[in-house]
Amino acid sequence: MPVVVVESPAKAKTINKYLGPDYTVLASYGHVRDLPPKDGSVDPDHEFSMTWEVGTDSRKHVKAIADALKDDNALILATDPDREGEAISWHLQEALTKRRSIKKDTAVSRVTFNAITKDAVTKAMQNPREVDMPLVEAYLARRALDYLVGFNLSPVLWRKLPGAKSAGRVQSVCLRLIVEREMEIEAFKPVEYWSVKALFETPRGQTYEARLVTLAGKKLDKHDIANATQAELAVQAITSRALSVTSVEAKPAARNPSAPFMTSTLQQEASRKFGMGARHAMQVAQRLYEAGHITYMRTDGIDMAPEAVAATRDAIKDRFGTEYVPDSPRMYKNKAKNAQEAHECIRPTDMTKDAAALKLSDDDQRKLYDLIWKRTIACQMAAARLERTTVEIGSDDSQVGLRATGQVVLFDGFMRVYEEGRDDVEDEDDKRLPQIMQGDPARFAKTTLKDQFDKATADGADKKAILSENQAVLALQHHTQPPPRYTEATLVKRMEELGIGRPSTYASIVTTIQDRGYVRKDKNRLIPEEKGRIVTIFLLNFFRQYVGYEFTANLEEQLDEVSAGARDYKDLLSKFWRDFSAAIAETSELRISEVLDKLDEALAPQLYPPREDGSDPRICPKCGVGRLHLKTSRTGGFVGCGNYPECTYTRPIAGEGAEGEERLLGMDGEDEIWLKSGRFGPYVQRGEATPENKKPPRASLPKGWSKDDMDLEKALTLLSLPREIGEHPEGGMISANFGRFGPYIMHQLPDEAKPVYANLKDPNDVFEIGMNRAVELLAEKRANPGRRGRAAAKPLKELGEHPDGGAIQVLDGRYGPYVKWEKVNATLPKDIKPEDVTLEMAVELANEKAAKKGTRKKAAPQKKATKKKAS
Repeated sequence: MPVVVVESPAKAKTINKYLGPDYTVLASYGHVRDLPPKDGSVDPDHEFSMTWEVGTDSRKHVKAIADALKDDNALILATDPDREGEAISWHLQEALTKRRSIKKDTAVSRVTFNAITKDAVTKAMQNPREVDMPLVEAYLARRALDYLVGFNLSPVLWRKLPGAKSAGRVQSVCLRLIVEREMEIEAFKPVEYWSVKALFETPRGQTYEARLVTLAGKKLDKHDIANATQAELAVQAITSRALSVTSVEAKPAARNPSAPFMTSTLQQEASRKFGMGARHAMQVAQRLYEAGHITYMRTDGIDMAPEAVAATRDAIKDRFGTEYVPDSPRMYKNKAKNAQEAHECIRPTDMTKDAAALKLSDDDQRKLYDLIWKRTIACQMAAARLERTTVEIGSDDSQVGLRATGQVVLFDGFMRVYEEGRDDVEDEDDKRLPQIMQGDPARFAKTTLKDQFDKATADGADKKAILSENQAVLALQHHTQPPPRYTEATLVKRMEELGIGRPSTYASIVTTIQDRGYVRKDKNRLIPEEKGRIVTIFLLNFFRQYVGYEFTANLEEQLDEVSAGARDYKDLLSKFWRDFSAAIAETSELRISEVLDKLDEALAPQLYPPREDGSDPRICPKCGVGRLHLKTSRTGGFVGCGNYPECTYTRPIAGEGAEGEERLLGMDGEDEIWLKSGRFGPYVQRGEATPENKKPPRASLPKGWSKDDMDLEKALTLLSLPREIGEHPEGGMISANFGRFGPYIMHQLPDEAKPVYANLKDPNDVFEIGMNRAVELLAEKRANPGRRGRAAAKPLKELGEHPDGGAIQVLDGRYGPYVKWEKVNATLPKDIKPEDVTLEMAVELANEKAAKKGTRKKAAPQKKATKKKAS
């Protein structure tokens, strides 16, 4: 039986079902070889020769394939149809040849299929080919570049910037995007402007709103009404004139559907609509692909196979009628620059099956499949037909002009099924207007705009407003807004626009910069940490070319040329290494103080902006003597006083007043009480560190406490901890405090060797819990101490046996549900429910955790028969 090798066991299971008993289908479990993480794995001095080694986890999988080849001398490589898949096939062929499992007469072929369906797999088997070496060489070039940059640049970061973890060819450019956007936001100066609108009424009593577009006979730009005085004059100008409808213009319009999904647009839409991270979206799509529900999910292509277009049009006709099917099929041009990425779009393999028909049990799979199905159906549907109406209103003297706009959907077309989500856009003026006739008087409505006025001026609102006497004209204050922080969706979109990276890498890059502590995600927005800022600033000053957007995009184009067979990959590596190694050598000779001085100088406008009082922005605001300088620590860069240790003033590099800057809350006797931010978050401190008192009393802010709400009273309450609740009836003081695992109470009986701790659920209980409740909690704890105070975890779900042996379960733990296999415990991602976990998912989570810890279970060695000694 020919041996067919795919990448995952789930995919092997599905394909084995289609091929039948005449084939042996095995999984490689991803990449079988990698570059050892040590110096010399890529050798520039010997034509960039690369040293590969089979991973510990992969050895048994390679052995299984080698053993299968003993029974049948035919190997079919059926890994994924992209550059990575081609590389895995090449690695397997090389590794098996080295083991002598592939002989001179072994038939080795390569097949690819874009979807795991019986038809696609059968056709692929009928069209074998050899491994595509240009694709492999493009992979080798990428791998060598990433190794050379990471392995040579990261040590420079470690030595020059304590706390910096790594740099990467694409990773660092992605981080630069986020940091520069944050700097734009911080440098942004809001500008005040006002808008004016009026509420009118038709002769039939229907109301509509119009906005002021002409004042004093001049067309208004958005920011022309600059203050409240001008807004008041504008309101008076409208109310003091007779107005009429000068024109009504209705224009037909059409809206066409979006193209079907490719990798990047799927990641963006999953982020917009479901809040899925790029990595999680790809994991969900991978499971849908392996189950045979969708086509391959890593692609730059947006074209559809002719048979898929025909099937989609038939599905539209059956579900919605012939009026929703356009006269001719919609053709979408492929954006890929080379054949390697010219795969089909991401679409369902069976257009007649929607999400309900598949009956998917996993909630995320159901949502993502529904999204893909709707987008694919919509892309072949008729355009939506609209009518956009513009109504102009003016005064007889032409001094005042207002405009009302609206639209009517005449035929919904593709909008019946799907509309693409949007990022950071204002609401369009798509309200439906009543019937308005040219020449009609524009009378102010009897209903008023007072509700909008009240909402704008309510407590806590950030706007001012002016309402006319008749309450039908309203002026609203606005301020220009800074550019928004990136979401994963908008970041992926921007990287795609710049030509940085490839769709298959976006998810891992966005995840890496978060794992490195360079970026954090808050309310789905990406915010750079101080560590990420200082790394970016360092690279921009010493390796600017290699974090340049154009340079990175050009390198991607050169790699595409390699994959198309139009460029030699070793020539590409040679040209890159010549300049890059020189830059590394030059920077390595610099002392840390020289690096910091240069960065301090380059960042001076941002670090030390002019102060309102005109004083020197470099003078320490705390001691008034020392000068401020850029410094580094394990947690990143910061600005500190040069008068240390006499003065301990520090603040983030974001500038004075930025989040994290220390704040004096007040005095307690002769002691200053400070609010500061440290490596583990905000805390309060009594006094400053001195040579005599190196560790002054401090207390971290409990979970749920905002540093913005901190005052002297709250700080003193925290600094007074631990709180003594009272004497236990059996002796010993009961106290409450905050610890590493949250709020708790503690007590030790005279005959106990160690204190007993009982956790509290509410942080406020530390300050409020009384004796009765405390004694009760301690009694419960003593009666049932458990393992660390918990009963043994009971399995929530029994999943079966791991492929390597041993039961695999889902349990409920102290920090939430987790997968347990032997000694490996893998926490479930927050967006996965215990009841939705499958055996394949659990095996993947357990293997990832085991690989990180280096605790993958090894096969038990076979016992050798012991020879009896002669008597």
